[in-house]
Amino acid sequence: MEMLLLGDIAVIFVLSVLVLFIFHKIRAPAIVGFIFTGALAGPQGLGLIQAIEQVDVLAEIGVILLLFTIGLEISLKDLMQMKKYVLVGGTLQVALTILAVYALLIYFGQPVGTAILIGFLVSVSSTAIVLRIIQKKSEMYTPQGRTILGILIFQDIAIVPLMLAVPLLPGAVGEVPESPLLILAKGLALVALVIISAKWLVPLALYHIARTDDRELFLLSLVAICFAVAWATSLAGLSLGLGAFLAGLTISESQYSHQAFGNVLPLRDAFTSFFFVSVGMLLDVNFLLANPLYIILLASGVMLLKSLIAGATVAIMGLPLRIAVLVGLALSQIGEFSFVLSKVGLEYGLISQELYRIFLDVAVLTMVATSSIIAVSTKLADATSRLPRFQRLNRSLPANMPDIKTMKDHLIIIGYGVNGRNVALSAKSEAIPYVIVDIDPETVKSGLRNGEPIRYGDATQEHVLLSTGVKSARVIVIAISDRTETRRMTELARRLNPDIYIIDRTRYINEMSALYNLGANEVIPEEYETSVEIFCRVLEKYEVPRERIDSFINRIRADGYEMFRSISKEPYCTTDLNMIQNEFITIKVPAGSPAAGRSLKEIGLREIGISLLAVNRESQVINHPDESFVLQPDDLAIILGSEAQLASVGYLFGRADGSQNTAS
Repeated sequence: MEMLLLGDIAVIFVLSVLVLFIFHKIRAPAIVGFIFTGALAGPQGLGLIQAIEQVDVLAEIGVILLLFTIGLEISLKDLMQMKKYVLVGGTLQVALTILAVYALLIYFGQPVGTAILIGFLVSVSSTAIVLRIIQKKSEMYTPQGRTILGILIFQDIAIVPLMLAVPLLPGAVGEVPESPLLILAKGLALVALVIISAKWLVPLALYHIARTDDRELFLLSLVAICFAVAWATSLAGLSLGLGAFLAGLTISESQYSHQAFGNVLPLRDAFTSFFFVSVGMLLDVNFLLANPLYIILLASGVMLLKSLIAGATVAIMGLPLRIAVLVGLALSQIGEFSFVLSKVGLEYGLISQELYRIFLDVAVLTMVATSSIIAVSTKLADATSRLPRFQRLNRSLPANMPDIKTMKDHLIIIGYGVNGRNVALSAKSEAIPYVIVDIDPETVKSGLRNGEPIRYGDATQEHVLLSTGVKSARVIVIAISDRTETRRMTELARRLNPDIYIIDRTRYINEMSALYNLGANEVIPEEYETSVEIFCRVLEKYEVPRERIDSFINRIRADGYEMFRSISKEPYCTTDLNMIQNEFITIKVPAGSPAAGRSLKEIGLREIGISLLAVNRESQVINHPDESFVLQPDDLAIILGSEAQLASVGYLFGRADGSQNTAS
């Protein structure tokens, strides 16, 4: 018997490869490519896909795995810190959207039940699409990323009461399902089970599974946890996606979360492609072609309305206009769970078939536009923030600040997270005058309670940075996680004060070059500092004395940052840790020394047991050079050996007058 599903899967993958290749060439978003693939291969397109229901099941699996991996990246502690965004932001956004849509539809003569239901449908945004995009942009931990995530989490949770409310709406036809209070009780019990599992059960189970050193068993265990919790939530009347997110949270609290994420990632990418293809299959191409202007205007109106309401919600919470614009544009589309909700409304007779088709086309178009909207959102947010009529929305909140006019040579700290607090603590201990700026009102309130000279503001705005006394400051430390804002702040600080010393914190090494070009004096990449810390711990386990570790790390930092400025991909030094009991020193090769201009074979280092680990030549690092390698004047050589061995070759690196040049 012919397997329709297997053939359809082959069609989807082959067609996706071709479409995505074309979209890559024209630099169009991959998500739009998947949606276009679905529209092309679906029943309204070429009709290449027959097993539509089975493909929808695969799409549901993709959503489950996507939300599972999102849960893996967020801890329960992080979620508690976002409670303001979840409870306040989410409630305001959903409630205001429902009210606005209801008022508009009542004005145009729609029945009350239909108006409320469409309000439900429009209020929900696409968790799958938005989080995938901000993950790729590495913006999950930025202010806008946390706000977006908090509101999306609330929307996913809100789907449950919204679905329960559909049969109770005026004009609904059909039987009312089980008691909402019973479903609520099940949901609370499930949340309690997740918390207990995250703290005790899952870490213990994964510990014993990890001890087997069986990769297949570990992967199957992760998938089992994901689908078991998702299935349990569906039995309780909650959404599968919410269950998958909770499953990810249970594992995120354990030390196995990073390995789990890496194992599940390929599965997630494969199955989420089915979700976006299935969204494209929902598009009624014939109806769209028959009414293109009508559908496009409706979709544009929906996105504008949602952007304004979500942006207003963020502004009400006290965040700057720039963040409000970014969040509003990111949440402007209709979500995937709205499709499920619309089917329920259709079953209860609250919307007609024609209205259902209009909704599907509008929803798909808003999803298609999301990637492009988010891509230009930064420019739109910056342009909006610079408009004179909106400048008052960017002003700092009043705070107990020192007199900036009398401050000179002070320190400015942008961002009061872990890094910012540590810098402030160090400045306070040395009596260095400093000013802090943060974009999170809650962080500012907390800092004020602790007596910190902190003010609220968006430091990408010129007047905010000027209010910190940037023109008379000596140093500015930019310790935030948003790479776009870090670039803007660096450029702005350098323009306002050409003499200020700028220290940037960034997550990735590949950001260093751009920040240096914008005027940064020092860039501290977390990737690099993490590797230094790990290497430090390794040396401690090998019982290397602390003073030698500090000396070695200082040399690596000094030379490593110079190396990273040239974006070299070569590590500074690689060596067998079993040799660490020997001495290692850094020696500069002077012009006229016996080693200058001679190969390693000629000077005979290896014959007496000395290893040349690396040579730094004009900011380039050559690791483990072979015997034919010729040393040149001004080379910086790192050699390893016993004290006696190193002493015996000291003359090789001396000048013609007999002196020795040791850099260590």
